[in-house]
Amino acid sequence: MYLNQANSFNEIYTAYYRKSYLYVKSYVHDDMAAEDIVSDALIKLWERMKKDAVDPVRPFLFSILKNSTLDYLQHQTIKRDVHGTIEKALTRELEIRRTSLESSDPNEIFSKEIQQIIQKTLQSLPEKTREIFLLSRFENKSYKEIAELFDISQKGVEYHISQSIKELRLALNDYLPLIGFFSFLNY
Repeated sequence: MYLNQANSFNEIYTAYYRKSYLYVKSYVHDDMAAEDIVSDALIKLWERMKKDAVDPVRPFLFSILKNSTLDYLQHQTIKRDVHGTIEKALTRELEIRRTSLESSDPNEIFSKEIQQIIQKTLQSLPEKTREIFLLSRFENKSYKEIAELFDISQKGVEYHISQSIKELRLALNDYLPLIGFFSFLNY
């Protein structure tokens, strides 16, 4: 078939589309991809026929369809290989994160950091307030005993301890939900 003024793309499309589509679809198993490959092949055939005589047309069209379909299938193979590689890498990373989390001890992770914050905060307190807090919390002295040691009222002891706790809460604000959560888990 040699393209002359009487022939048009519509004639080529009508003559070859259906058989070409069924041929390509039998390999690609995708309607949209088959339509695209066939449409592109018919356009290539038509463009070629505008320049040169193509005789016979079917073997030339078959060659275009075969090469385009092979290109498509090769691209799909590469795409699946890449997706498989990415999926394996993501699965491996998830497994590493999961095992890392399983083996981590939250008490150990936060303990040193929290201890440093507590020490720094206690050092920043006025000396009397710090001493009263340490006697109450770390030496288990009663408010009455501390009041007698410092010659102040029990209300004064309560004040110094509440000031210490207030400062510690502010310093540990980001950790309080975690401390509560981990304390809950230990019961």
